[in-house]
Amino acid sequence: MRTDTKMTGIRGFFLTVFKWTALCCAVGLLSGSASALFLALLQEATDFRETHSWMLLLLPLTGLLCGLLYHYAGASVSGGNNLLIDEFHTPRRPIPFRMAPLVLAGTLLTHLGGGSAGREGTAVQMGAALAERLKAPFRLSRKERRILLITGISGGFASVFGTPLAGAVFGLEVLHGGRTRYAALLPALLSALVADLSCRAWQTGHTHYPIPELPVLGISSLGFCIAAGMLFGLAALLFSQSVHACTRLFARCIAWPPLRPFLGGTVLAVLFWFGGTRYAGLGIPVIEEAFRSPAPAYGFLLKILFTAFTLGAGFKGGEVTPLFFTGAVLGSALSLWIPLPLSLMAALGFTAVFAGASNTPLACILMGIELFGTDAALYLVPACVTAYFFSGHKGIYSAQATGRPGHLLFGQAKKRAMQYTRRLF
Repeated sequence: MRTDTKMTGIRGFFLTVFKWTALCCAVGLLSGSASALFLALLQEATDFRETHSWMLLLLPLTGLLCGLLYHYAGASVSGGNNLLIDEFHTPRRPIPFRMAPLVLAGTLLTHLGGGSAGREGTAVQMGAALAERLKAPFRLSRKERRILLITGISGGFASVFGTPLAGAVFGLEVLHGGRTRYAALLPALLSALVADLSCRAWQTGHTHYPIPELPVLGISSLGFCIAAGMLFGLAALLFSQSVHACTRLFARCIAWPPLRPFLGGTVLAVLFWFGGTRYAGLGIPVIEEAFRSPAPAYGFLLKILFTAFTLGAGFKGGEVTPLFFTGAVLGSALSLWIPLPLSLMAALGFTAVFAGASNTPLACILMGIELFGTDAALYLVPACVTAYFFSGHKGIYSAQATGRPGHLLFGQAKKRAMQYTRRLF
């Protein structure tokens, strides 16, 4: 009898391993292929806008189309990443499949007109919506469905940036605002790795950033990294609060949702037309430039303003690449005052501002290692952790569970750090 029970347990174990291996590979293939399609179309939209400057004048029209699309066909998925976080913590209904094509179309319309937005939100939402389709065929329980959602988020993030390790941990961290649940680590990692490989198999290119110059490791250099991390955390706080404030402003002043991106797009089109397109779209060339020469001190403020106005008005996309822009430009400008190499300051800002605004410090450290090399890790860690502590209790994702019981060590320390920060400023 004991032998039969033991054999049944072993068979159940291997069946579970086989099920989750197949499930994670399927999620990775779906999310990676979706990201490859998205990146290819996004590049086409960006190239077309850059070669036809008059497209900036159509930003109000693309905003209106985006607003109408979500108002009449996408009201149930308008929450975006926050909807995924809410659904993880308090499941109510399946994530509609329409989330994937709607966010794809909305993001392309945003970038076609030159809106200042990112791309991670699109990939994450597509990955989660596609992963949800596998719940019924695999007969997943409520607990297993949560892990499935993490694999979709991880696969989308990993494939859109080409950073599988960061993608795996991002899927774990983002849902809890700095905490992780390691029970889903292996499924998230497998999904992220397969998603990255499948996206690369479609020969979709990712942005490659310069490897930063590193100084001699010492107390002074680490101290400067911590000091820079404080400023990066405050920049992340400003970014998050600006996006939330613009969202509330548009909602309060304009009752009909489709009119918000139309009017917001009108203002942005005028600013871009007369002020140049440096802060339009993803801004990848400006990020790369920040690693080579000092950026103007006001550059990160303008990017925050344009991004907050774009996303607050209701355009679709993501916040991560604008956060990369904000951090890299700020770090580049600070290199004139903080005695660390220019490229290192840009790399620290690139990762640390994202860490503070998204409440995902571990994922950002891993992303920095994947993008800038393992030698940069000792400089990335103090900058990202410090930025996390100084960036405020809530980040860009308002639904994150940072205020829940159990967020003990980092949560309480971060609250205290913010109290001291408010007293100082």
